[in-house]
Amino acid sequence: MQKATINLETLSCPSCLQKIENALKGLDGVEKESIEVLFNSSRVRTNFDPESITIEAIEKAIEDLGYPVIRSRVKSA
Repeated sequence: MQKATINLETLSCPSCLQKIENALKGLDGVEKESIEVLFNSSRVRTNFDPESITIEAIEKAIEDLGYPVIRSRVKSA
């Protein structure tokens, strides 16, 4: 498992959190219980299995919703 911290452009509405969370829950390889969308800091934290999904695929799922990713950090869990 790896830990990802993804910085987004400023989130403008609390419903954004639900959209991002639901999108990530639908991805294979993302640990559902670890998904944390932080509204005030416009960050997403989650654990994922690098053998099942890449950080780029996670970023794309978020960007496809219309939330630009500024940068991501990945660490071994």
